[in-house]
Amino acid sequence: MTEYDFGPRIAGEAVHFRLWAPLQAEVFLAIEGGETVPMMRFDDGWHRCEIEGATPGTAYSFILQDGVSVPDPASRYQPRDVHGPSEVVDPNGFQWKTGNWSGRSLEDLVLYELHVGAFTPEGTFAAAIDRLDHLKSLGVTGIQIMPIADFPGRRGWGYDGVLPYAPDSSYGRPEELKRLVDEAHARDICVFLDVVYNHFGPDGNYLPLMAPLFTDHHKTPWGNAVNYDGEGSRLIREFVVQNAIYWISEFRFDGLRLDAVHAIKDGSKEHLLHELARRVRSAAGERKIHLVVENEDNDASLLVRDDEGRPRFYSAQWNDDVHHVLHVAATGETFGYYADYADEPEKIGRGLAEGFVFQGEHMPYRGDERGTISKHLPPSAFISFIQNHDQIGNRALGDRMVASRPVAVLQAIACVYLLCPQVPMIFMGEEWGAEEPFPYFCDFNDDLNEKVRSGRRQELSRLPGFDADDLPDPTAEATFASAKLDWTKRETDRGRQWLEFYRGLIALRRKHIAPMATGATVSGRYRASNGGGLKVEWQLFDGRKLQLRANLSEQADKTDEAAADEQIFFQFGSFVSGQLAPWSVVWSLVSSPQVPNMQE
Repeated sequence: MTEYDFGPRIAGEAVHFRLWAPLQAEVFLAIEGGETVPMMRFDDGWHRCEIEGATPGTAYSFILQDGVSVPDPASRYQPRDVHGPSEVVDPNGFQWKTGNWSGRSLEDLVLYELHVGAFTPEGTFAAAIDRLDHLKSLGVTGIQIMPIADFPGRRGWGYDGVLPYAPDSSYGRPEELKRLVDEAHARDICVFLDVVYNHFGPDGNYLPLMAPLFTDHHKTPWGNAVNYDGEGSRLIREFVVQNAIYWISEFRFDGLRLDAVHAIKDGSKEHLLHELARRVRSAAGERKIHLVVENEDNDASLLVRDDEGRPRFYSAQWNDDVHHVLHVAATGETFGYYADYADEPEKIGRGLAEGFVFQGEHMPYRGDERGTISKHLPPSAFISFIQNHDQIGNRALGDRMVASRPVAVLQAIACVYLLCPQVPMIFMGEEWGAEEPFPYFCDFNDDLNEKVRSGRRQELSRLPGFDADDLPDPTAEATFASAKLDWTKRETDRGRQWLEFYRGLIALRRKHIAPMATGATVSGRYRASNGGGLKVEWQLFDGRKLQLRANLSEQADKTDEAAADEQIFFQFGSFVSGQLAPWSVVWSLVSSPQVPNMQE
C-alpha cells in the first residue's frame, strides 16, 4: 500500500492526524463526540497528533487559531459535505476481487463518458454498477467518469471540487467507488477519472487559510493560479502529485483525464505535468495506465513517444478539433469558435489524419496562432468524439445534436469517428440516441448561485438567436433533473435501432480496427474534393492501408472507384461507380494502394 504524506494514517489502535498548515501558529484537533486537543507544531509547518482509540469512522475537524473549524484538506470522506467534519477511512478496508487486473492497451479502448449523478435515476456509484452489463454488451472497454472530488452542494459537474482526496458523498462512500472500479474490471472494462489541478472551487476551499495555495505571479480564468513554482510550492506540488497517485494506486483507476492543463502555470525546472506523469507511471509499476489531457493549446510535446512508441508523458489528448469539424459538417453552425472550422472537408481530413486541425496557424476566433505540429504522433494519441459534457453543456440550452438533426447525418459522422484509428469516446446515452440535454448545473450558496446565473446569461447572450430568458437556471434542481438519462427510452423501437447501430460499429472496430491500430503509421494522408468529399488513409504495419471515403454534405460527390485489391468492410449510404451519395461513408482495407495527390 502506497504511503501518503497527507490525511490521517491508521497506526495500530490509534490514528495519526497530520496537517500541513505553515500559516497557522497553532491548530487543535476536534474529535466529534470526544475531546479537542492541541496538535504539536513543527518548524516545517506540519501539525501532528496521535489519538488512541480513534478508528475508521471517527469524525474529526481542525480548529484554526481564530476558532474556525475546517475539514481536513486531505479528507478521505465528507459525510456532511465540504463544510462538515471529515471521516477516517481504512484504506485497506475494501476486499478487491480483481487483484490481478493489469489494464488494457490504449488502442483497444472504446471510452464512455458519464456523470455519476445523471447516469442513473439514483445517481450513485452503486447504481452505476447495475449498468455495467449494458456497457459491456455495447462494446465499451473504458469508462470516463466526470470529476468526483468533493464539491459543495447536492449536484454539480464536479469541476468546482475543493477536497481532492474525498469522493463526493452525494454519490456514495469510497468503498462503493472502489466496488464500481472492481466490478468494471471484472467485466474487462477500464475506469478513468477526470481530475482538476488547475484551480479549486469557490466554496469550501479552506486550504488558503493554512498554506500558500495560490500565487499572484500567474493568472488563470479563475483568478490567481495554484502555486506550483513560488515560495512554499514544494508541498503544494506534493499534495497534487500524491493525489494523482492515490487515485491510481488506492482506487485502482486505469487512467486520469487532467482538465484544462493549459491553465496549469509552472515555471519550475520540471513542469508539474512532467513530474506528475513520471511519478504516476512509476507508482503504477507494470499496470497499463493511461494519462489523458485536455489542452486548449494543442501542445503535442506532452504526447511525445519514446523510441519504443510508449508515451513519455501523456498517452492522449481529447481532440476538440475533430469534434468541431464534424459538428460544423453535421449542423452548419459557424458561430463562435465553430467559424474557424468551416470549409470543413479538408479540415476534417487533417484532424482525422494528423490529430490537430490547427498546428501553429492563425485562428481568427482565438486571435492568435494555435497548436503545434502533430503529424508525427500515432492516431491513438488523440481521443475523438461527437458529444461530450463540454460541447453539449456549453450550449445555451445544453441540447444534443440529435434533437435537431436528421438521423442519417448523425449516423454518418458516428461512422467516421467510431471506426477512425483515433480512440473513440461516446457520451452517456448517445448510443441509443438520448435526447436529454446536459446543461450546466450547480448548487452553491445563494450569493454564488446568483453570480453563476448572471455570468451564464452574460456569456451566452452573445450567441445568435439567443434569448436570456430561455436559459435554464443552472442552480435549479429541475435543470439537473433534466440531464438525467431516461433508460426506458433505450427500450423503445427508436432506442433499439440506435443501440444496434452503435453496437454494430463497435463490433466492426473490434474486428477490423483495434488489431491494426497499434501498428498504424504515425499519421495518415488525406485529400478533399471540391464537391465536399473526403479520402483519408493510414499505413498499417503489415503493408496494407486503412482507407476512408466520406461525403459529409448534402450533395453527391465523385471520387475514385474501389481498386481491385481493395476490401470494403463497411458502407453507410451509397457508393456506386465512384459516386458517393450525400452522408455516405465507406471504410476499406487496401493491399497496396497508390493514391495520388494526397497531403502528408
